[in-house]
This record gives sequence, structure tokens and C-alpha cells, in this order.
Amino acid sequence: MTSPFSTADLCDTHSKEDYFQIVEPLFKAYGSKMNFCGHITTLKAFEENVLVRAVLEEKVENRVLVIDGGGSHRCALVDYELACIAVANGWQGIVIYGCIRHSEKIAALPIGIRALHTHPLQSHIRDHGDRDLSLTFAGVNFKTNHFLYADADGIIVSDMMLS
Repeated sequence: MTSPFSTADLCDTHSKEDYFQIVEPLFKAYGSKMNFCGHITTLKAFEENVLVRAVLEEKVENRVLVIDGGGSHRCALVDYELACIAVANGWQGIVIYGCIRHSEKIAALPIGIRALHTHPLQSHIRDHGDRDLSLTFAGVNFKTNHFLYADADGIIVSDMMLS
């Protein structure tokens, strides 16, 4: 979906439907793209980002990476280098149930990022994590290939494309 959208308008249009969920307002916006959307790729990685890097190194179109970092506030899962890799490979956005670092540098990048907070410590390197699992956090179930829409008002997840 490349046309402009509003999560508020999507909610108004589809309020009686069962196929979308609204993410609890826990996340702060980073990156220069306030609005982003795409098919979801899920990843579970607690306090380590080896798999995060591997996934972001894949060339994609219209995809959003959703990372369940367990809500950790002890280190950052995404930094400026990884955000640059994401931009170079076509990722529209990243939603992190965890933290980022280098937020001032990331603010200039053409990508949408939502995270709980910032943290200056980089994550560990242990090569643990799982991909394409069903994830649950912030009151929503995230599944690979479902759709995610994010703007200044919030984040919506749907099992089908909304228009």
C-alpha cells in the first residue's frame, strides 16, 4: 500500500469488522517516516540482535519487521547501522518491543521505527532468536504476512489489506 492513509480513518471505515487490532499506545516514534505500512515479518530476539541483522540484510518490498524483544529496557536491539541496512534493503518500518540507540542519527533516516525507549548499550551477540512466529505484545497478535499500518495516531494490525 503506497497511497496515504490514516489509522483513524481506517478505524472509522472498518470499526465493525473483526479483522484488525489496535496496538496499545506504548511506542515512541523514531526515524523520519511517521507513516509506514507493509506486510509483517516477525522476529523474537531477547537482548541480542544477530538474527535482527540477518533479517534486515534481506532485500524486501513493502515489509515491516516486528521484533519481540521481551520489552527489555537493558539494551538496544536496533542501532543506526542496522537502521541504515534496513533502509538500503527496502524495509518500510520496524516495530520493536524493546529499545533502540543512536536515536538522533536514526531521526534523519527515511524509515519508520517504533520502539519503547532508547538505551545506549548495544545488545549481546549470542545468535539466539526465532523468526516467523506468532507474537503477542501490546494487546495484539502479530503474524507474518499480516498487514501493519502506523502513523502519528497509532498502529493497526490486520489479517488483510485495509483501504
